[in-house]
Amino acid sequence: MIKRMKEDIASVFHRDPAARSTLEVLFCYPGLHAIWLHRLAHWLWQRNARLVARMVSNFARWATGIEIHPGARLGRRFFIDHGMGVVIGETAEIGDDVTLYQGVTLGGTSWDKGKRHPTLEDGVVVGAGAKVLGPFIVGAGAKIGSNAVVTKAVPPGATAVGIPGRIILKEADRSADDQCAKRQAMAEKLGFDAYGVTRDMPDPVARAIGQMLDHLHAVDGRLEGMCSALSELGSDYCAKDLPALDADDFELLKTDVAATKTPAESTDADQGAGR
Repeated sequence: MIKRMKEDIASVFHRDPAARSTLEVLFCYPGLHAIWLHRLAHWLWQRNARLVARMVSNFARWATGIEIHPGARLGRRFFIDHGMGVVIGETAEIGDDVTLYQGVTLGGTSWDKGKRHPTLEDGVVVGAGAKVLGPFIVGAGAKIGSNAVVTKAVPPGATAVGIPGRIILKEADRSADDQCAKRQAMAEKLGFDAYGVTRDMPDPVARAIGQMLDHLHAVDGRLEGMCSALSELGSDYCAKDLPALDADDFELLKTDVAATKTPAESTDADQGAGR
């Protein structure tokens, strides 16, 4: 028990730069208090002292603002940062080295008596305000963006953002540099930037627009070749100007899209405030 408590304290120092001393962690970290009280409640729950277990759990909720059902299973070095408003359901399972921020819900979507809450494998990070709902697995090392609502399984190492949660690509899955250069050239020609999304901010919508830009680039090249062939045959058909694109329309489109995006769609697994 003492070894586990020391491990918990060390995990706070490892994941929170605001922690300055052991005494500060012992007295000022409600997430730590909630986990320790949960261990007592879970011990009682496993021994069929269900009412007493729920009373301990309810006291922990009153004292810390964190609600963890006594039936939930928590792994080692679990860390709840800030913690206020965190809710963890009865059949939730949490692996080792998992981090939750404030306002996170690990909830269910049915009234079934069986497994109805998510399983978070080792190393998962869930951003502030995220809702992970249902009996599915969030793979090891995955991240859930702030305010995301995730109702389907998340592959290991992936990141889920938005409402509903969407899986964004990892660096290894993105286009090569030359392909990105082609997309950028076509975007500049159209006067449009896919929401200003950079390599550090992958997004499924930006990926779809990138694929459309790839197609437009190929069509543009084919038309240029056709025009060259027609000119060699003496036709002046390609001398006609193409309709001009109004850059203002694209600027308005970007503004409208930016206004409707949620914080989780514009940030990658944001953590809690106060750093």
